[in-house]
Amino acid sequence: MPVTPERFIAGMRLHAAGVTVVASEFEGRRAGLTATAVCSVSAEPPQLLVCVHRAAEANPIIRASRCFSVNLLAAHQRRLADRFAGRLGHGGAERFAEGRWVRLVTGAPVLEGARAVFDCILVESLEAGTHTIFLGSVEAVLTDPALEPLVYHEGEYGLVAQLPL
Repeated sequence: MPVTPERFIAGMRLHAAGVTVVASEFEGRRAGLTATAVCSVSAEPPQLLVCVHRAAEANPIIRASRCFSVNLLAAHQRRLADRFAGRLGHGGAERFAEGRWVRLVTGAPVLEGARAVFDCILVESLEAGTHTIFLGSVEAVLTDPALEPLVYHEGEYGLVAQLPL
């Protein structure tokens, strides 16, 4: 029996994941989205991948610019996650009105004050179902491990708690 999209989504909602904002810019046009479909690929060389829906406005911007950033959000950046997820009604460059956005190596906008920032050059892309998998070579990393991580689980934001020994 084939798995329905609804059943697949129900299962994936049980996967707790860090919340990121993926951002890019091409010829003065910025686009970004909230994403949890991000993972490391390799440490040597440093690479990661992001999955972006083909209909997302960031998809053609990443393709054209050949660069993107992955900004791992901290607990206090929940509103920013909602903003880039479109939950607050903002789109396009309007999403970047919150937070301080700077550039590192590639020219992609990166969020100052994020828990971690990965500035990437696009190495390869692959179409898979409704999404594009973008493989990026990490050109710069900034971290602030003192910040608490923002986690997404069962459709809600949460925090990480340490288990007693």
